[in-house]
Amino acid sequence: MSTDPLDREDLRQRVQKALDGFVAGQVPVLDGISEELGPLTDALSDLIAGGKRLRPAFCYWGYRGAGGPDGDEVVVAAAALELFQACALIHDDVMDGSDTRRGQPAVHRRFASLHRTESWTGDPEAFGMGAAVLLGDLCLSWSDEMLGRCGLPPDRLLAGSRVYAEMRTELMGGQYLDLLEQARGGGSIGRALRVARYKSAKYTIEKPLHLGAVLAGAGQDVLDGYSGYGLPLGEAFQLRDDLLGVFGDPAVTGKPAGDDLREGKRTALVAMALEAADAAQAAVVRRHLGDPHLTPEGVAALRTVLEETGARGRVERLIDELMADALTALEAAPVEDVARATLEQLATAVTRRAV
Repeated sequence: MSTDPLDREDLRQRVQKALDGFVAGQVPVLDGISEELGPLTDALSDLIAGGKRLRPAFCYWGYRGAGGPDGDEVVVAAAALELFQACALIHDDVMDGSDTRRGQPAVHRRFASLHRTESWTGDPEAFGMGAAVLLGDLCLSWSDEMLGRCGLPPDRLLAGSRVYAEMRTELMGGQYLDLLEQARGGGSIGRALRVARYKSAKYTIEKPLHLGAVLAGAGQDVLDGYSGYGLPLGEAFQLRDDLLGVFGDPAVTGKPAGDDLREGKRTALVAMALEAADAAQAAVVRRHLGDPHLTPEGVAALRTVLEETGARGRVERLIDELMADALTALEAAPVEDVARATLEQLATAVTRRAV
């Protein structure tokens, strides 16, 4: 184990070890039902082998910043967030009809392919979606189980479970608002930012920080300080994600070029472009955004509108402003020095990332 408190790679390895151990422990349970359930854990193991591990990192350093000592118990608790994230990713890909995730076939596509390979009866796509929904539900259940078995004191786990419950409610509400925005054809910048806050920002940074803090026994002053840092940083994270969904390199992001455009995502980036667009530019957006057969030429046309309306630059400036707000709040927050430097580094990592 690394003795460097700023060694994030060491934490990633510890989180991966905790995840692998937990999933391995579930295999005999599923085998006891039927050995035919093996493809579920195989798909999950492949999915959780990748990822940035941001939520466990914020949970762990939220715990350390609130005075909690290092230990395997908090790493296991933090790793449980990766199972919650897996649930969100699997279900999100079903809702968006995504083909890939982390450079691999999305889970519903993987099970549709299994159906075809085995020449089973019925619709392969319907089978794939059904299997993915069930695996996502299983991940949600297992995230609770992993947290509950982490080994921290029961009173701390009770406090943590309240944060966990609120986080789940916020995410599901945000996911519905995202669907609603797409069904309505988008709206104001404010509504797009509301989706970003509840679908991503809060459960990526603020709530993992809060979970770590209450597991360490922190008071309201620490939670408030973490909110001041985590909310603007989470929104900046999602805005960066929106830019990568349009302008990112598929070899780096693991998603096809312009995938968010193909899926018709009504992001703040798109809302800002439409607010500033002339009639011709707005027509380009209406013609191409949400086209499931969007060509590279259509992606290029939409990117041009996002550039020429100033939307891309406006989002970049907003990211910088939110980052500054987060760091200002962190400086004033009652956080232990052992964690403050890492939280500063994490702020840079989530806003300047290429993936």
